[in-house]
Amino acid sequence: MSLTSVFCAWGQEDESMPDILSNTPDKVVINNIFIIGNKKTKKNIILREIDLQTGVVYDWEELISLIQEDQKKVYNLQLFNKVEITPLITDSETIELLVSVTERWYIIPNVILNLADRNLAEWWTNQNRDLSRVNYGGRLVHNNVGGRNEKLRIGGQMGFIRTFEVLYNKPYIDKNQKHGLAVQATYFTQRNLQVRSFDNKQVFFSTEEDDVLRRNRSAFLRYTYRGSFYNFHYVTAGYNNTWIDDEVFAQNPNFFLHGSNSLEYFVLGYNYRHDKRDNILYATQGQVLNLSLMRYGIFGNDDVKDWEFTMNANKYTKINEKLHFVSGLSFNAFLGDRQPFTLVRGIGYNPYFIRGYELNVVEGQQTIVHKNSLRFKILDLGYNIGDYVPLEEFAYFPIKLYLSGNFDHGYVNDMNNIPENLRLTNQYLFGYGLGLDLVTLYDMVFRLEYSINSQNEGAFFLNIRAPF
Repeated sequence: MSLTSVFCAWGQEDESMPDILSNTPDKVVINNIFIIGNKKTKKNIILREIDLQTGVVYDWEELISLIQEDQKKVYNLQLFNKVEITPLITDSETIELLVSVTERWYIIPNVILNLADRNLAEWWTNQNRDLSRVNYGGRLVHNNVGGRNEKLRIGGQMGFIRTFEVLYNKPYIDKNQKHGLAVQATYFTQRNLQVRSFDNKQVFFSTEEDDVLRRNRSAFLRYTYRGSFYNFHYVTAGYNNTWIDDEVFAQNPNFFLHGSNSLEYFVLGYNYRHDKRDNILYATQGQVLNLSLMRYGIFGNDDVKDWEFTMNANKYTKINEKLHFVSGLSFNAFLGDRQPFTLVRGIGYNPYFIRGYELNVVEGQQTIVHKNSLRFKILDLGYNIGDYVPLEEFAYFPIKLYLSGNFDHGYVNDMNNIPENLRLTNQYLFGYGLGLDLVTLYDMVFRLEYSINSQNEGAFFLNIRAPF
């Protein structure tokens, strides 16, 4: 392991590496941990991510390894553009630890301008670039309320889907920073609604009078327990109420299954997440595992009674400084043989995608997808644009470009064997191709890919999030 790597800032490349003492001590004790650059963020939020302790004896090699891991954990708070942890040797057996951070811009008035469709290819090809399917509005996002990593989001949206939402997430409600709470409420309406699928493509419906076809109200309370650095436990309780116009049932009599146009139920779920990635937005090393069990229908008068199990496991393997391999396995299963259309899952619905099938939906009760990418880093640049941008939080502009070779495959089991969708259900599917991934400011990701699927259909696709 290179000792000089300790002094690299996590989040950007360091242009000038300080000299390292040629004779480093075998064992050291940390006297103090100093934090600088945290103008807003509380010190205890940063220290929560640091495994290193004062007064503990460390082997030098162990210290270097722990510093690298702690840098990643602090950076993955998504509060900082840059994190640098430096050991300052004070004598032959003691050091001071300097944690230097550069904060991001936390309060973001967010302009909403996005497509209502599953991806850009769906909108461009299947929906004929219909501008009425654009959502627009505004959202106020505060990613660090009170400097305690609390998230507040309030937004209103017009256009294809009209939405109002409120979210507040407090990651720690106790002194030991292990327990957290989050609450969310959402209300939305739709005048143009997907009512079914045909030939594995979405079918939308609207009335000539442009009536509201769907109203949805939901509220959720989530409890979080984080007993260790990389392991999270969530318990979620929620309520959902969906009203559907009678016109929808003329298009799909099985849209709901209980003989009413109002679907009401409570949910209770448990989720476990193990997350040890070097960058949670675009990882090149580490692993993440998500396991979830959800119960729909808690009380006797709930309109849905079903169980859903979900698993996502991704492994990121760094081969060398230029090359890494990513493999991800996703699985979803309902126990019931039929669900209301609002709970339909399958390939084509996030996160169950096979590249090459962006234009399709493959619906059923059980879904399994295995995605793979071999990525080669073409560019890794960074520019200091502080002379042109007055805000320090935007002064550094990174550009990373990866060439990827991709192969995805999967299967959807539809126990109902719906005739109009048999072209792709209940059979092995795969897709492969090449792509370019651009990672830039605040770890935003843009992907341009050319993929060919198992039906020998090939096309270019543009996406704005990482596939893993």
